[in-house]
Amino acid sequence: MSNYVIDIGPQPSLPVTGSDKRFPVGRIYCVGRNYADHAREMGHDPDREAPFFFMKPANAIVQNNASLSYPVGTKDLHHEIELVVAIGKGGKNIAVDKALSHVWGYGVGLDMTRRDIQGEAKKQGRPWEMGKSFDESAPVTALRPASEIGHPAKGVITLKVNGQVKQSGDLAMQIWNVPEQISYLSHLITLQPGDVIFTGTPAGVGPAKPGDKLEGHVDGVGDLVISYKGQ
Repeated sequence: MSNYVIDIGPQPSLPVTGSDKRFPVGRIYCVGRNYADHAREMGHDPDREAPFFFMKPANAIVQNNASLSYPVGTKDLHHEIELVVAIGKGGKNIAVDKALSHVWGYGVGLDMTRRDIQGEAKKQGRPWEMGKSFDESAPVTALRPASEIGHPAKGVITLKVNGQVKQSGDLAMQIWNVPEQISYLSHLITLQPGDVIFTGTPAGVGPAKPGDKLEGHVDGVGDLVISYKGQ
């Protein structure tokens, strides 16, 4: 019997490759403009500006191979393919050379973005959380343990829309690598087990429309497939 006055549903979680156990998702942090070519296409100077982060709710997680409804409130939904880091050990003020010991595993994710809402908020000088933090805005593959695949620091990252490559880059092109991101974030908040970090997207972001099929890939990590129902 529950001790709570309302039921908020199951704990958001992700499957784990090769296991019947799941990874509980606490908070989702996303780093912005972490590939130089993407920073340029968004109109910014990529000369290693300090990393910045925004959040998505844990229940924005979507399982692999999902068929999704086109989100409400937008006419300009965009795809952003990313390497996803799952934190297994919490901490604060983590040194860069210790950061990878806090990683449980990795996945492939999409930071789906209501670009029109984000763009209007930017013009108004307002927070653009509603451009990023909405229902089903964080599709992620099953996680692969770092104990099995190591810590990918290079490798191709791509996104296809209806079979055509739209985004392509290499993890080695990140402005701030994974250990640096973890360290920097841990100096702003105390990381907790179950936190998830989306590590930035390469150039080529663009629209996802009703009826589209999106296929993401990160070498050595996995493949993500989602589709949007036609209207």
